[in-house]
Amino acid sequence: MVFVDGIYVSDLSSGASSGVAVTSLAEAIATSDELVRINLGQAPHMEEDDGFVSLNNAFLRDGAVLHIREGKTAERPVHLLFISTATEQATVSYPRILVVGEANSKATIIESYVGLSDSVYLTNAMTEITLAPGAELEHYRLLIESENAFHVGYARVDQAANSIYKSKVFERNVGLGRFDLYTRINGENSSCEMKGLYYTSGSQHMDNYININHEKPHGTSRLYYKGILDGRSRAVFGGTVYVQPGAIKTDSRQEDKNLVLSPNAEVDSKPALFIWADDVVCGHGATAGNIDEDTVFYMRARGLDLEAASRLLIYGFAGEIIEAVEEKGLRSYLEQLFLESLPSYKFEF
Repeated sequence: MVFVDGIYVSDLSSGASSGVAVTSLAEAIATSDELVRINLGQAPHMEEDDGFVSLNNAFLRDGAVLHIREGKTAERPVHLLFISTATEQATVSYPRILVVGEANSKATIIESYVGLSDSVYLTNAMTEITLAPGAELEHYRLLIESENAFHVGYARVDQAANSIYKSKVFERNVGLGRFDLYTRINGENSSCEMKGLYYTSGSQHMDNYININHEKPHGTSRLYYKGILDGRSRAVFGGTVYVQPGAIKTDSRQEDKNLVLSPNAEVDSKPALFIWADDVVCGHGATAGNIDEDTVFYMRARGLDLEAASRLLIYGFAGEIIEAVEEKGLRSYLEQLFLESLPSYKFEF
């Protein structure tokens, strides 16, 4: 499904995968679709005092509705492509995505935001995901906006028992961006895996704010983000795991690693745990720094010049997240995107 400046364009879109019913949000609202009437705006943790959430609720006009049928597996991924075009004046769009996965369903969604010019614009996007018992969703999110773009994105996920949610986020280009992801583990034996890779350069600013709320026993969560910072850019990572009373046997790990290539770049990382239950296994950590001298020496001893060794080490740092992409075509695209983005850098000591 292709959206241009927030509006669905059927002529640029193609048929959906079997097992998944896909419609535009504007059409679903116009026809009083029962799925939308019951689920839209019902995601957890949609605070009324959050200005950007309120703006999206007030001005939402179009978006996508994905209904994954009970027991069905989508044969191929559903790609939601949001394109911002060139305009003389600053513009704003409010795309909304609603995903409902019924019991024991399985699907993959790719959510992409692309800018075609250096125009100034704001994208205020929101995704609501509801997973019934046994449902599984692989969710990719790509941010490739223009360098003058402002992007605020939200994702709210509600997981029932035995459900699986996998999020993989790749953020390469935006002037100022923020991604706010919240998942509620609302059933026993549910799991979520959240991985992300961001690369900032110039004066870019990227903010990732991830929250996982374990409300039921025997839940598992893994949060692993990596960042590469160059120039005068700045990144902020906030990862918080809540283990509510009664959520025994919770197993949670979170980690944020950052490779800082410039003395003028800055990263602020704040992992946190709030635990109100006994008999849990939880841990977190964060690192930021450059490559050590011994590692560079090892690479150069294998016959590589300093620049080639530096680029290979930088890509090796990013490759751990890219290699986790299960879709081969998407993985190849991300490899090319990040390889072409890497700076002509030499580790100096």
